[in-house]
Amino acid sequence: MNRADGLVQRRNVARAATADADDPARADGDDGRGGDDERVDGDSKEARLTLMEEVLMLGIKDKEGYTSFWNDCISSGLRGCVMIELASRGRIELEKAAMRRKSLLGRKVLLKNDQPTGDVLLDEALRHIKDTQPPESVQNWIEYLSGETWNPLKLRYQLRYVRERLAKNLVEKGVLTTEKTNFMLFDMTTHPVTDGQTKARIVKKVQDAVLTKWINDPQRMEKRTLALLMLAQASDVLENAFSPLSDDDYELAMKRVKELTDLDLEAEAAKPNANALMWSVFASFLK
Repeated sequence: MNRADGLVQRRNVARAATADADDPARADGDDGRGGDDERVDGDSKEARLTLMEEVLMLGIKDKEGYTSFWNDCISSGLRGCVMIELASRGRIELEKAAMRRKSLLGRKVLLKNDQPTGDVLLDEALRHIKDTQPPESVQNWIEYLSGETWNPLKLRYQLRYVRERLAKNLVEKGVLTTEKTNFMLFDMTTHPVTDGQTKARIVKKVQDAVLTKWINDPQRMEKRTLALLMLAQASDVLENAFSPLSDDDYELAMKRVKELTDLDLEAEAAKPNANALMWSVFASFLK
């Protein structure tokens, strides 16, 4: 066993030993990378992060260790990330448009493969989707998973403590740490950034995507990077990545993000090799 394998094994043992009551039973062999179907780029810690974790990292204040109290978008944004992760791993798909050409928001989410991913949050959402008949739309699922529904029968689908659970995953991966911070009348658990390089790589990735590596065709963009841009924007954390830019670069970056959000999403989803469910998630936030 080499050093890297030994480190992964020790993290697996630590994760199993520290699982708390908030988390359902963890899948065997979960190393935090989401199973065999998660693309991994060498040993980069960034490559081991899920889309949810990357969006959360963009929202977390480095020293304070928490997201903005005024951000009321990140909750639903993270649930959108869950849907895209499940689709990218081949677990769910959007029903075909068929002859009547249903709109993206009118098409239902279908189960494609119920094999666990090894990620607790993803597998919890996957079980809900599997057990629900008739199928629901992407927009409905984002609302159900966020707990933002008026239907009391759907409240059981809510994914609880998502930010805290993602933060714990990032602590186990050595990206964040855990501290107690006093806020006058109460103590709050916070998770300051300890691995600044991983945070910097995520920030650079979204900056480069709309500046030095800009591709004026979303179909040619790497799907995961496109999803990160769009969901970071929907979660109101993208500006955190752009704030260090010069005024000119900031304006250019925001202009190109607007070009993406102004796209004809129905047309993009209908193109060959497009991930229709991903575009449906985008449409849910841009409706």
